[in-house]
Amino acid sequence: MHLFLNGLAASAGGGLTYLRNVLPHLSARAGVRVTAAVNPQLRRELTGLPNVALLEINLSAGAVGRFWQEQTLLPTLIQSSKADVLISAGNFALRKSPVPQVLLSRNSLYTSADFSQDLRQRREYGLWLDTRIRGRLARSSIRWADRTVAPTEAFAQELRLWTGCAVTAIHHGFDREAFVRDQATLPEEIRQKLASGTSESDKEGIRLLYVSHYNYYRNFETLFRALQLLRQRLGGRKVKLFLTCRLRSEENPGRYRANAASALVAELGIVDNVVELGTIPYSSLHQVYRACNIYVTPAYAESFAHPLVEAMASGLPVVAADSGVHREICEDAAVYFPRFSPDDLAERVCQIATSDQVARKLSIRGLERSRAFSWSTHVDELLGLAENLLATINPTKRNESATESRRKAS
Repeated sequence: MHLFLNGLAASAGGGLTYLRNVLPHLSARAGVRVTAAVNPQLRRELTGLPNVALLEINLSAGAVGRFWQEQTLLPTLIQSSKADVLISAGNFALRKSPVPQVLLSRNSLYTSADFSQDLRQRREYGLWLDTRIRGRLARSSIRWADRTVAPTEAFAQELRLWTGCAVTAIHHGFDREAFVRDQATLPEEIRQKLASGTSESDKEGIRLLYVSHYNYYRNFETLFRALQLLRQRLGGRKVKLFLTCRLRSEENPGRYRANAASALVAELGIVDNVVELGTIPYSSLHQVYRACNIYVTPAYAESFAHPLVEAMASGLPVVAADSGVHREICEDAAVYFPRFSPDDLAERVCQIATSDQVARKLSIRGLERSRAFSWSTHVDELLGLAENLLATINPTKRNESATESRRKAS
């Protein structure tokens, strides 16, 4: 089977994590060939995979602009590659795919009422309008695709209610062996920052970790307010929050402005408690998890959340905003709090920080739960879906329909 994988939307976060893990697994499968359209960054990173041909394409940076470019460029590339099935990995589908199409839908912002309200409260009207436009394209894409896949059942249910279409849930995976493989030493600057609060005199300190670029839906502000409360409640124990970003707009992807978050840190008096590590290479992330002892996420919109699985696999107790996606991923391996409540977030962290028994229980359960996620299993289910499409969709009828559409368009 020959797959054409459109990975042009993967530029940061979960999109990159997905392709970095899935393409090597597809490469190793007998009888499977892949042609993957990727951006220049990923092209350089993934060179040398057997049975994978990488097409480096540099499209418009904007999602809407990229959508229209893909609609005109990709059909020709798919046909010339002689692929059997298209996998669209970036929320948007081809309206008239020349081959059966599987759409991977994973952007929860299009269905999130919290995000829409957040943008209006911040007076981010341009971003609000852009999200609405992209949401309309994403909803149409689900109708255009032959099959739509969501990374969790909780998010699949949101999409079903949003579109009235069938959506299949296939969990994203995790490969702990690959995750910890790279043992290269971290840069000295990062090692020094991670060492803060871990000296002999500070060994009772609490080291929290949040893995994310700065953006609005990851709800950093609730976490910062909780951090101020933690300082008061932990009886003098030092608290450090490590971030894998910097609170500067120009150092984060997208159009999210970090100035107000940086100002809030100063206003709350927690500058010394917040450690901005900056972007950490994915291959080195496991070292950052090991340097901390509690993972926190106040995110109010998610479709999967890879860092939760990484944190559990690293033995960290998890404190997560209460959502269907977070509960599906962690089950009883986390404690939950109302997503906009700094007080409850601080209380949950205190429960773990003041009880070795609670921390150990969550750590053990997290290690067990992380083993439920497998990239190999994910690829098995994805290939099974593609094979089913090939067996049930009449290619002659599809080609006749595509030809008629092109004739009408001309």
